[in-house]
Amino acid sequence: MDIGDLVVRKSYGKDITFKIIDIKEAKDGKKICILKGVNLRIEADAREDDLEKVIGNNLSKADIIFNEKINASIRKVIAEREEENKAIMVSMSKKKLQKLRKKRKEKEKSKQREVEKIKEEQGNIVSKNLTFGRPGRILHVDGDAEYLEVCLKTYKQLSLQAVGRAIAEKDQPDKILEIVNEVKPDIVVITGHDGMIRHTTDYMDMDNYRNTKYFVETVRKLREYQSSYDELVIFAGACQSCYEAILDAGANFASSPNRVLIHCLDPVLVCEKIAYTNIEKIVPIKDVIENTITGIKGIGGLQTRGKYREGFPKSSFIK
Repeated sequence: MDIGDLVVRKSYGKDITFKIIDIKEAKDGKKICILKGVNLRIEADAREDDLEKVIGNNLSKADIIFNEKINASIRKVIAEREEENKAIMVSMSKKKLQKLRKKRKEKEKSKQREVEKIKEEQGNIVSKNLTFGRPGRILHVDGDAEYLEVCLKTYKQLSLQAVGRAIAEKDQPDKILEIVNEVKPDIVVITGHDGMIRHTTDYMDMDNYRNTKYFVETVRKLREYQSSYDELVIFAGACQSCYEAILDAGANFASSPNRVLIHCLDPVLVCEKIAYTNIEKIVPIKDVIENTITGIKGIGGLQTRGKYREGFPKSSFIK
């Protein structure tokens, strides 16, 4: 086995595809491989003799299912956004026409005046096309550079403005405020890899998690910087992270309520829902969770105000 190889763990029924990121030697002289999930935000270790190389594109069943879910989720997000825009236009047109008919019945005016009114009303309908919008600006801090690249591509696919920084989990608490002051985001994602120590029974002890303590400390520093949950929206956590501790530290959303594995793109889908919900609205928590791959077992959080702002009129110099 070599660093960079894709492998599955035989003792876990070959459930998840991992990449070997480091190899160490145990006291008995046997090799211990440090692993990270290919699609899932989990970090683990395993003896070399428990691993089996993945040949070609033969991903595990879990990875195949998650890939299918992520494609479906992205299609759903884009379709819902288009449907919402159509509904707004139709609703506005109907209201304008109703007002127009009422005015015609109430007043008898000259034919020319009627024509002018119709033109005016139609102009108001068309003016909706002059509105523009700005979704919330996102800062995505990730302990995994490869995952970050995948996330940034997906943000772009979803028409979201995101700035990414690859920073190891242990370094995130010390560097986060400097980056936030530079980027000035509306939404911050703090993620990477995590995992529970095998045979753990105390789920509230952060020492039983690989990286939860770093996520918690980073969130605390962000909340000291900006205490308002509506001004600065925070998502934090990775696979099996201590959900309760991260929320208590000040996050709006966190993983993982049932200590399950989460997909690398779950944070992106949480951000999409917040970034594209109008600032006048509180986003229903269930709507945010339904937007994700993992669902209620992997993602949870608090009521949060949207970050989308409408503007008017649209510049005629920008296409």
